[in-house]
Order: sequence, then C-alpha cells, then structure tokens
Amino acid sequence: MTVLTITEASPAAVIPAACPRPAGPLGTSTEAGGSLPAPAPQSPTVTDLVRLLFEGDDQRRVHGPWRELIADESFRHREGLSPAEHAALSYERLHAVNRRLERAEDLARDPRLLAGLHEWAAIVHGGGGLCTLASIHYNLFLGSLLDHEGGPARDLTEFTTLRRTGTFLCTELAHGNDAPALQTTAEFDRSTGGFVLHTPHAGAQKFMPNTSPTGGPKSAVVAARLLVDGEDQGVFLFLTPLSDAQGILPGIRVRRLPYRSGAPVDHCLTAFDRVPLPRSALLEAEHGRLTEDGAFNSSLGNRRKRFLQSIGRVTTGKLCMSGAAVGASRAALAIAVRYAQHRRISGPRAGEQVPLHAHRSHHSRLLHGLATAYAMTFLHRAVTARWADHAPEERAEVERLVAIAKGWITWQARTLTIEARERCGAHALFPVNGLADFPQYTEGTITAEGDNLVVWVKAASEMLFGHCGASTDTAAVPGRRDLTDTAFLRELLGRAESLWQARARKELRNGPAGDPLGRWNAASSSALRMVEAHARLQAADAFLQAVERATDPSARTLLDQLCRLFLLAQLGEYSGDLLASGHLTAAQVLDLPGVLEEAVEALAPRMTTLVDAFDLPPEFLASIPLAGAAHLDEFDRLIPESGEETVTV
Repeated sequence: MTVLTITEASPAAVIPAACPRPAGPLGTSTEAGGSLPAPAPQSPTVTDLVRLLFEGDDQRRVHGPWRELIADESFRHREGLSPAEHAALSYERLHAVNRRLERAEDLARDPRLLAGLHEWAAIVHGGGGLCTLASIHYNLFLGSLLDHEGGPARDLTEFTTLRRTGTFLCTELAHGNDAPALQTTAEFDRSTGGFVLHTPHAGAQKFMPNTSPTGGPKSAVVAARLLVDGEDQGVFLFLTPLSDAQGILPGIRVRRLPYRSGAPVDHCLTAFDRVPLPRSALLEAEHGRLTEDGAFNSSLGNRRKRFLQSIGRVTTGKLCMSGAAVGASRAALAIAVRYAQHRRISGPRAGEQVPLHAHRSHHSRLLHGLATAYAMTFLHRAVTARWADHAPEERAEVERLVAIAKGWITWQARTLTIEARERCGAHALFPVNGLADFPQYTEGTITAEGDNLVVWVKAASEMLFGHCGASTDTAAVPGRRDLTDTAFLRELLGRAESLWQARARKELRNGPAGDPLGRWNAASSSALRMVEAHARLQAADAFLQAVERATDPSARTLLDQLCRLFLLAQLGEYSGDLLASGHLTAAQVLDLPGVLEEAVEALAPRMTTLVDAFDLPPEFLASIPLAGAAHLDEFDRLIPESGEETVTV
C-alpha cells in the first residue's frame, strides 16, 4: 500500500509521491508485481482490421510510440488526487512524451504523428489534461513559431527540451468565437523599437490558457492587435515570457479558473499591464512584417485574412481534437463490449443466467456505436491525409473539410461515450473503470479550436453555392435497387445532401429582401442539415475505401457488413425526403427497419473481433476492472476497509 503524500505546491508544482517515474525506457514498468501474460496472436481478420484502422504501413511510426507510452504503469489511474495534483500529473506526462522525441520540431510539423498522440493519450485516466497540454505546446505554440520562421532566427531549445512550456493566448473573456474582434493590443514603441503588450479592459483578459506556475516556467504566443502609430494593422502573434523559476513576471496577472473536470489543467485568466516586449517578439511572415523604421508590409490587404494566417495552426488543432475524440470513443466501446460479454444476469428460465450481450436491446446500441466509431476513424484518416498532403490551391477546401469532420466526429464521440457509460451501469460512474471521464473530455473537444456549430455555420455558408452535390433528379427505377447494396445506400445519402442544399438555396432566395441576416436565418437550418449529410457522406466514402483496401476475405466481408449498417442507420431520418423525391419506394421505406435489424443480427457475434481490432494495450485493459471477467473482485480490491481514512493509491 502506498499512502498518498501531499506537500505544499511550489511554482513548478509537485507530482504526488504515488505517481511513479519510470527509471527505464518507457513501455516498461518499474513497479513491483507480476507481469501480464503475453497477448494471444491476432487472427488474420483482426490483423487486417488493425492495419486498416491504423495507417497501414505507417502504423508503427504514427501510433506505435504512443500506444507503447500509455502502456506504462505511470499512465494508470490515480485515486484521490486533488485538482492541483491532477494538473501537475498532466505536466509530468507531457515531459514523458517529450522524452520519447528525438526532435520536438518534427512532432510539431507532422499532423499525422501529432493527431496520433492525441488519439492514444485521450484514453487514459486524466488523458484529457495531457491532450490539452500537448495540443497547446506542440501544435499551437511550437508550431506557430515554426510556421513564422520567415522572421528573425530563434533559438527554440528551451521549448523543445521543455525547460519552458509553451502556451497559446488567443481567446478573450468577451471574445470567444469572435476572435478577430479581440481587444488585446501590442503597440509599436518607436523609442525602443519593441512593443507594449496591454489588456485594455476586463473583457480582453485571455480566457482558459494554462498560464499558472504549475509545470514550471512558461512562455506564450499571444494574439494581439498590432498598432503602429495608432493604426490597427490586424491581429498578430507575439512571443511573450510569462514566468520564471520564481513565478509570474512583472506586469502579468494570472488568476486560476475553477477546476474543470475531464481535462485536469491549470486553466487561467491572464492580463497584461503595459508589458514591454522586444522587437523580436513579433512572429512575422509574408502576411505581415515590420521594417526597422516601423513601416508595415503585408501580402494580404485584409486584416481578417492576416488574423487567419496568424492562427493557421488551429486547423491542425482540429485534427488533434478529432483524434482524441476517436480514441476515446473506441476505448469506451471496447470496455462496454467486454463488460456486456462477461456480466451475467437472470435469464428467461428459473436459475438461468445469460450475458448482457445476449439481449438485442443491449448489444444493438453498442453495435451501432462500433459502426460509427469505424466510420469516425476512417474519416479521420482520410481527412488527416488530405491536410498533410494538400497543395496550396486546395487549402481552403481542405480546411473546410477538416472543420466539418471535427464537428461530426466530436459530436458522435459525445453520443458514443455516453452510451458506453450508460450500458455499464453505476459501476461506470467511477473513474477507475475508465468510462466516467470520456464524456466530460469530449465536451471539451466540441468547443476547442472553434465551437462545432460556429465552424459548421461557416462551412454551410461556403457550401451553399460553392459545392456541387449529387443530382436530385429521380433515380432510375429505385424499386429495382436493393437495400443491402452499399453502393445504392451511398448514392441515397449523396442525394439527401443535395436535397438539403436545394432546400437551403430556395429558402435563401425567398428570404426577406434587403436583410442579409434575415435571409441567412431563413436558410441556415437547412444549410446545416446539408453540412451534416455531407459529413456523413464523407465518412461513408472513407469507410467504403477501407473496405476496398481489405486483403483478408473475412475482414472485407465484416467491414462491408458494418459499413452497410452504418449507411442504413444514417438514411433512416432521410427516408421521408427520399420517398417524396422518388429516390425510394414506399415498400423500401417500410423494409428499411427490417433490413437494419437483419444487419445487426448478422454482426452481433462478431463484436469481439471488431473491438479487438482497436488494438488497445493489454496493460491498459488490465487496469480497467469493468473490462475483465473478474471485474467485481478487482473493484472490491480497490475499496479501503470501513473506517479507513487514508487515501491509497
């Protein structure tokens, strides 16, 4: 038994004595105790599914390091930590990530590797804190510095070695999604050649960044309005030291926000009182430069475009949030499926017991979740590849696709993690069982890097006339097409997207003349339904492409069945529109529920195979009582004897 010791927090923040620091390479445990038995060899079907889910030939590079990392004992559940200790543990884990890197810059430059880190880190207890810190330090902070290398050369060693942690200050208390209107200023000071960073009023305080002394000295890139001789040149980023070993630096005010469950990080309000910055603080590139005498030059005449260029790292951040949501969803479903198979309840006959899994009312919900989780994963792979390899002229289109995928994936993750938690009953309310934190963390992914609804509204406005969907003409003799034909189901989903686009266009044209907001309000609901259908269609296409890449015949058949289930579930709410427009017959609409039930029945016996392909580390699964057949004994072992007041870890 290890008794948790609590000491006075220092600026660097202590890590609880109960949290082990591995003495050897990560992936090996330094704790006493028996080791897990070697996992059974994977079947050819599972092996092929793993290949398809995890980047194929790139699996070892993109996912291997992070899967190994979270298998370490130091990433297991810690009972009884205070909020401050949870936050300190998140920083300790960030350092564990950094110790695995040859060059931190390479992680910041590689969206696949960065999203992969979030995908695996999100599944461990408190992993939301690590995901938050990693996204901020490697993507928003270090990535922004690397993207602005056109300015003065910088020594990044302090940040790549984590002697200083980086943070990113953009959102303000009174300016959330309206970030282009932020009020923090950085005024060019001709007497020094530098800048004066200032928070003009309470509403301009930077909201949410991790700026406290927890985790050691920090620097930030701060989004501020560049003023040159009183003229507003738009929002740019400024490298700003926040603290050193003694604490917060002069002129900077940091106040901790209340503890937020799901992401144990030191969220704060941050303000600046005329803080002087050197000339080198400005992050410069083609979208904005200052000459030595203060003359401003930019390749962009629009201040909003300059701002979007400055914060371009937000797009990679959306991929990271999507990756975290995908990872959490898969882990939640894997735990719930395993629990359903070994939890036994009274059967229909006296003295009989059956597993929860035997009930259609139970396993069908999880099976629909698995179909969605596979679709989420394949969509995330496709979108990440598009972003990593896009040509400059494709940037706007791919940015929109990333935003749409982030909205759909994270909203699905909320639904799936809640469903998985509910299917495991009251046991799953306890964090030790792995499911309690997932819904809370996925809420953060829905808001981070742009609220989902806001980014979808932007996408909807762009797609209304700038996107060409499928023809809405009546399909040729729809009654001759089979509802078990995935190609036909995919075609129907494409037509649903186009129907909502046509409806939105009509509503916009018929909106009140001379009232742009009124016209948009008239069309926005239908336009958002168009975006939703488009997201589902993109997920279906990525799923179908994965089916085509399968090499094991059993894996191919299984994926095809699962894709069909996904498509049937998506089409249910569009059946009325498709019937009215002649794309479905009345008989097909009536047959749809039965065909869907047949798909569930065929797939129910294969759920173990489907979750085995999620390739979760056996060390992780062994630490989750609900995931094992001896869950009751394991859970009981964790509870202290009656009257015991010390917290044990």
